Amino acid sequence: MFLGWATQATASLGHNPLLEVFAFVITFTTALSLTLLLMPVCDWVGKRWGITSKAGGRRTAEADYRRVSKLGGVALSLGFVITVLLAQQLPVPRFDPNELTRLAGLVVGALFLSVVGVIDDRYELKALPQFAIQFIAAAIAIGFQVFIEYFNNPFTGQQTDPWHPLVTIILTAFWLVVTMNTVNFLDGLDGLAGGVAFIAGIVLFVNSVFILGQTSVGLLHLALMGSALGFVLFNFYPARIFMGSGAVTLGYILGALAIIGGAKMATILFVIALPLLDAAWQAANRLMQGRSPFRGDRGHLHFRLLDMGFSQRQIVSFYYVFCALFGVLTLVIESQFFKLMALLAMMALVVLGFFLVERLQKHGDRKGINIGKS
Repeated sequence: MFLGWATQATASLGHNPLLEVFAFVITFTTALSLTLLLMPVCDWVGKRWGITSKAGGRRTAEADYRRVSKLGGVALSLGFVITVLLAQQLPVPRFDPNELTRLAGLVVGALFLSVVGVIDDRYELKALPQFAIQFIAAAIAIGFQVFIEYFNNPFTGQQTDPWHPLVTIILTAFWLVVTMNTVNFLDGLDGLAGGVAFIAGIVLFVNSVFILGQTSVGLLHLALMGSALGFVLFNFYPARIFMGSGAVTLGYILGALAIIGGAKMATILFVIALPLLDAAWQAANRLMQGRSPFRGDRGHLHFRLLDMGFSQRQIVSFYYVFCALFGVLTLVIESQFFKLMALLAMMALVVLGFFLVERLQKHGDRKGINIGKS
């Protein structure tokens, strides 16, 4: 009841830059502090319960042999969830009457995925149960009105009419499952998934607050930034903790935040285009080889670069720069048509890069050359 009153009361507030800056600082520092405090706890619990990394298969990193706890994603998720709930008490303007409903969907879905994620990290669920869990999380979001109703037509610059409910449900579920799996596939090197999420949070925050004027929604992005940074400080090479199945939760949070406050799918697509295309590329390769597209291997770009001799820090830094540059691009380009052209050009550049890396890797394998250190 208090939150409902706070929403109505703050909607009547005038623009107060000092109050907004105060809310921004409090939200970011709370998320960062909570996540940093929770990390050692999740590290201890993971080791106590045996929820740790195990070397084998595609996992051959040095940290995998140290049996690092895989509950870092739990700390990230709890830091985010607690912060966004506390942030609802801050006196900032709130204009969306459904904001609390959508916030509930974000929180309930994230907590659901965190709980089943711990079970997955402990017992290593098969692909089918994992997908069922992801679709349940997407259904939770849709049930709380976190869904895609329209998009901005890049050729006219106008919003499309609302779609049929069935189309909305299918498109939203597809989007959320894609973002969940993209971040999950991305989580292969120390600091990679958390750092990209931090960059995505920055881009979403700037877009919401400085372009769309959605101050209250910006608090959600700041909570993501703080919790992601807190995780990266423990996960950057050499990692002291892993994200585990928390990567799926992080993907859910990113996908939902791209919808809440007005669809910002194009903004997220610019930031995660590289890992998204990499995931699609590898799924297609596995299908052509008669293998399950959901069975992990070392075919992803970051693993290929690692096998070519580049260090984890070099690869992660490359991803950071690439995602940040194209995140900035979506902020400075105003025309929807030019955004589409830039996105298509980036996709072509990424695909060309995939071909180049594949050729270089095959050449290096034949010659016995470690390209990254040659």
